[in-house]
Amino acid sequence: MSNSLNLNAAKVTNVRPMANEDAKWLQLSKIDYLSPDGKARQWEMASRRTRPEGTSVDGVGIIAIIEKDSGPEVVLQKQFRPPVEGVCIEMPAGLVDPNESLQECAMRELKEETGYVGKVLTTGPLVFNDPGFCNTNTVIVTASIDMADPRNQNPQPELEENEFIEIFTLPLATFYESLEDLAKQGYKLDARLQNIAMGLKLAKLYGSN
Repeated sequence: MSNSLNLNAAKVTNVRPMANEDAKWLQLSKIDYLSPDGKARQWEMASRRTRPEGTSVDGVGIIAIIEKDSGPEVVLQKQFRPPVEGVCIEMPAGLVDPNESLQECAMRELKEETGYVGKVLTTGPLVFNDPGFCNTNTVIVTASIDMADPRNQNPQPELEENEFIEIFTLPLATFYESLEDLAKQGYKLDARLQNIAMGLKLAKLYGSN
């Protein structure tokens, strides 16, 4: 969909309970387990229905870096997220398709959501987004975007009909401060981005020690 749409015009109009059997993307389950003290206990959890067979990974997130004369910049996106009733600041991300490697998934999602063609730099370990609530997980892939590549001169996202995404960049040097400013403006921050920003800030504070 066109990035000229006003993302802030989106709003939640109704929230209602949903039976587990009616859910297309999510599954609610009750876990029976033995705790460290040997007692039988139960836990409620949510999981995705989309994880391909043969893989333990749900999806990838992409930290895409554009090298500029003024310094490296991170490619980010704004997207309305109904569960938090607001526009989120996120990294490009997506679910793994069947028979697709994590690197292939990352480059496909980067191209589809931002229009940019990138090169994989690193692939991180499997991390869990909210382990007390769900088993949803992700792998963070870092990528470089070469602006000398003709394919990156006029990037055109290939969004699905129900995707409304606005692409922008932030300087890596002021990443933490820029995210703080966006939060003050009312945007919702993806925890993965904030964790990366906090890591960069801590590296500046303690990196010389």
